[in-house]
Amino acid sequence: MIQELKKLAPRQTVPGFTGRFLHSDTMTFAYWEISKGAVSPEHAHVHEQAAYLLEGEFELVVNGVPHHMTPGTIVVIPSNVRHSGRAIADCKLLDVFNPVREDYK
Repeated sequence: MIQELKKLAPRQTVPGFTGRFLHSDTMTFAYWEISKGAVSPEHAHVHEQAAYLLEGEFELVVNGVPHHMTPGTIVVIPSNVRHSGRAIADCKLLDVFNPVREDYK
């Protein structure tokens, strides 16, 4: 499968989080553009998640532990673990989920 990011339709999932989503048979790739100050409320899901910060600054709280992310930081979130996030600056972030996020289709 080959896809150009700019050809994927953007969708806002929570205020300030605009994502473009690509799905394989077993994974979802979510490319986020996140506005400074935007917050992802605490939540959990069955999907294992790997978050990779491409640009900006982001605080990801996993199971109550804050992680200050700068470009190049990767945080892996196990299945069903509570987490939240906040953009300290405008960000670009890539999330990879396994299994596929049906709610992002």
